[in-house]
Amino acid sequence: MRRRTNGVFIMTAAAAVVAAAIVANPGPVQALDAPACVVGYTVDQWSGGFVAQVKVTNNGAPVDGWALTWTFAGDQRVTSGWSADVTQSGKVVTARNQAFNRAIGTGASVQFGFQGTFQGTNDAPVDFALNGVRCNDTNPPTTTTTTTTTTTTTTTPQQPPGCPSGAFCDGFENQTGTTPAGDWSPVFPNCQGAGTATVDTSTVHSGSRSIRINGRAGYCNHVFLATSRGTGGSGLHARFYVRHTTALPEAHVTFAAMKDTADGGKDLRMGGQNRALQWNRESDDATLPEQSPNGVALSTPLPVDRWTCVEFGITGSELRTWVDGTEVQGLRVDGTPTQDVDSQWLRRSGWRPALSDFRIGWESYGNGDDTLWFDDIVLASSRVGCS
Repeated sequence: MRRRTNGVFIMTAAAAVVAAAIVANPGPVQALDAPACVVGYTVDQWSGGFVAQVKVTNNGAPVDGWALTWTFAGDQRVTSGWSADVTQSGKVVTARNQAFNRAIGTGASVQFGFQGTFQGTNDAPVDFALNGVRCNDTNPPTTTTTTTTTTTTTTTPQQPPGCPSGAFCDGFENQTGTTPAGDWSPVFPNCQGAGTATVDTSTVHSGSRSIRINGRAGYCNHVFLATSRGTGGSGLHARFYVRHTTALPEAHVTFAAMKDTADGGKDLRMGGQNRALQWNRESDDATLPEQSPNGVALSTPLPVDRWTCVEFGITGSELRTWVDGTEVQGLRVDGTPTQDVDSQWLRRSGWRPALSDFRIGWESYGNGDDTLWFDDIVLASSRVGCS
């Protein structure tokens, strides 16, 4: 016998403000903001199973690309979803936009649903967050101390060094636990195995947090964290710091990937082969540089046991790569075929990627365990540089 339970939960988020007001009587003042978003969460459940319908209304600035996260209190497991890509890691669930509903204008709404199973009780989530902003916090975020002039200030998460205006920048300082959340969703291509992604406080490039990837060899052990922030369209410039413990192997591995919607949704992958950095196009396995001795010699290894600044820029059909501020000759596509570099890449004409996400992690197709840390990521429309 089926039982229907409906619940609507109001999500509120406080916008960061700096305001000054002249008051007649001194005393503490607190300011409340209107809800930045409203979520309707409706459940139709039966013994051991349920379907949830979720409606998100945006009352803040327009959103281009979104991720709604929450944590199940019980033993709920998502089995399928629609109108969003719904993934689960432990008790943490992330619903990400699809191509048709990535934009939410001010006052507009999106809806999606998912089906799941549960044991025991099926309590509703209470910690929704939209694009990393905790949405069910109804308390005022700041306290105003007043004499004759009252100034309200807020503390924002530390931005990575060299964060330009309009870019997506993340040093992971807003992560509050060991399981990544907010703008980043754990994903396990193909199948989930021994690879893990956690928030780390022991090894950082700046600030107090980084992302640690325990990369394991073998097909089922792929693990990544994905974000759609800062991506979209045919151009992307990225800068991130990476530190790892094991030299790149002979076999093909990947530590950064992006879904290319102009290439059938296949991945554009950055990683290594023959002990040197390389790009790999999943759709046809084309590599950059070519895996000849001369081609590999035009690339460079990824240094171990130290933080390395890695940059790349994709503009139209051009791809460029820098390591610690120096361009790598063998990791460039410029439209003119160069032997041992991009001749193989350019055999297929019309390559012009449209990237819909950015992922950090580890993917190995043979031997190749590695432990990696990522920090101070910037996704922008032009080159950022190392700081």
